[in-house]
Amino acid sequence: MQYHYRRPRRKVVAEINVVPYIDVMLVLLIIFMATAATVTLGVKVDLPQSTAEALPSDSKAPLIASIDKQGLYYLDVGKSADTALNANEMSALVKAQLAADKDAQFVVKGDGDVPYKRVVELMVLLQESGVPSLGLMTDPVDNEE
Repeated sequence: MQYHYRRPRRKVVAEINVVPYIDVMLVLLIIFMATAATVTLGVKVDLPQSTAEALPSDSKAPLIASIDKQGLYYLDVGKSADTALNANEMSALVKAQLAADKDAQFVVKGDGDVPYKRVVELMVLLQESGVPSLGLMTDPVDNEE
């Protein structure tokens, strides 16, 4: 008696194997994510050089909030004009000035060597203290050619 082992026939699968395609897509996704992090956001802007109008002479003198190279705050009010202030002292002094005169004008005077971030922090501090609008103090442009 002889037994013949009969191998079952496999049916032909008519489906597309998508696993390799998914692998390729994941690799492409990783590449795009890595390159997107290196793309510079923002627009290159060449700021114009011009003179700005001075404040009208009939208005009250604005209060000058300054920041120096070391990042110390100053507010040009009476005896405290030369006294360095921390953020809490500056906020309290600004609130006191606004309580005395709600129409007080404020101007930010930042040292040219101070990083932009520090000047913005001063502006945010002033606005959080209740200052409705701010001006920026600049030196006039020399038109020597």
